[in-house]
Amino acid sequence: MSAPGVAFEVLARDGAARRGRLTTAHGTVNTPAFMAVGTAGSVKGLTPEEIAATGTEIVLGNTYHLMLRPGPERIARLGGLHRFMSWPNPILTDSGGYQVMSLADLRQITEDGVTFKSHLDGSRYALTPERAVEIQALLGADIAMVLDECTPHPVDEGCAAESMRRSLRWAERSLAAFEARPGHGLFGIVQGAMIPELRRESAAGLVEMGFDGYALGGLAVGEGRETRLQMIEETVPALPAERPRYLMGVGKPADLVEAVARGIDMFDCVLPTRSGRTGQAFTRRGTLNMSNARHREDPRAVDPDCGCATCRNHGRAYLHHLFRAGEMLGPVLLTRHNLYYYQALMAALRGAIQAGRLGAFIAAFEAQQAEGDLEPI
Repeated sequence: MSAPGVAFEVLARDGAARRGRLTTAHGTVNTPAFMAVGTAGSVKGLTPEEIAATGTEIVLGNTYHLMLRPGPERIARLGGLHRFMSWPNPILTDSGGYQVMSLADLRQITEDGVTFKSHLDGSRYALTPERAVEIQALLGADIAMVLDECTPHPVDEGCAAESMRRSLRWAERSLAAFEARPGHGLFGIVQGAMIPELRRESAAGLVEMGFDGYALGGLAVGEGRETRLQMIEETVPALPAERPRYLMGVGKPADLVEAVARGIDMFDCVLPTRSGRTGQAFTRRGTLNMSNARHREDPRAVDPDCGCATCRNHGRAYLHHLFRAGEMLGPVLLTRHNLYYYQALMAALRGAIQAGRLGAFIAAFEAQQAEGDLEPI
């Protein structure tokens, strides 16, 4: 790939951390960036306008799920995923590689690709590297991902090496199938389980091919914090400084802060939205359970320092009531808050890097998280 289809510029550095700007066909993404997960063309519970109001600049869709329903050809006939879901801003689509692991009982892997049995109706679908790229082009994704095999944890070194090298061959086929066009890019995905030598081999192979960006896959699969940080530290130096780095499927707020400090630029995770649907709120003082009885007569905001519409207009007692009563508004309001909190954290990290104060920011972040929630009233 001679020139990037998406442009990336590093605007500031603080240690290994970078403050950057990613420009795509559908707009600009400021990095470090958190991508809201809209697996099936919807960030659950929020309208596109509400998503944008949280500060979200890019959302993620999933090739496997959209392949099953409603189908990429149908979405293409209806104007592409941006028009289909009424989201005019950038979209990244995962290739379906994670489902290679998560749907292990419903798939079969060969050198050609993956055959899935649909979890919806049992019908069979074949996903090859070429078909994965084709689907993402039909969807109109600004950033497409190569098809890879996400290995489970733990896995023995022989299986990890075989899987990683198969993913490299699939990456080469994905790149050959990708039609370069302005504002649209293809990212490679580093695999290799929790084995540094395999991670470095994967990174070197992908860099030699040349991609618009590079993702770290196969992490946040149960390996533990210290191991994950080690894999990031082993992999990041092997990736080009002029290209964005994307840590897939991570994570909790502290995970994001630690990864940014180690040079990661992009993240996605279901935590803020999934937790919002189950009554879990992320705040500057840690995580709260809004179903807990201690909130039932508390008029204060979930996070008094938060500027989201939920915290401006509703108190803990009301949210507690909504979750206890099973009202659908509770998950909507808390999802909105959680996503806003994640985006505010990303904005604060960008500001700290720009000012050269990341170390002080991390120390204050950790101290406030350790301090815990407000005293009950």
